[in-house]
Amino acid sequence: MSKAQKLIDAMANNPKDYPVEIRPLATEDGGGWLATFPDLPGCMGDGDTPEAAIADGYGAAQAWLSVAAECGDPIPKPGTGGESGRFVARVPKSLHTRLVARAAAEGVSMNTYLVSVLAQSMTTHG
Repeated sequence: MSKAQKLIDAMANNPKDYPVEIRPLATEDGGGWLATFPDLPGCMGDGDTPEAAIADGYGAAQAWLSVAAECGDPIPKPGTGGESGRFVARVPKSLHTRLVARAAAEGVSMNTYLVSVLAQSMTTHG
């Protein structure tokens, strides 16, 4: 496969298909949040909020995929580095409506908002 074809294939990979792990950074490490991608070794992003870390992480993941393709390195399929990162939860319609509204107020998708809320909850409740 040519480098050009590998680059095209890498660009076809949506970074948002890759599981992302998010955790708070210690104050001595600069504070904020860190987003890492188990499937993409060394790929990470950070930010003052979980949402900012995820957005920065997706940019880093796109760059990771492009560089891997340009160098002819193998590109892992999403979900090969750990858990799938996906689950389905049934919630009451009223909660769903509130989540959609809160995400819209934050200017993010409901999925990104929920990842943020879950990550913050995990740091509080461990």
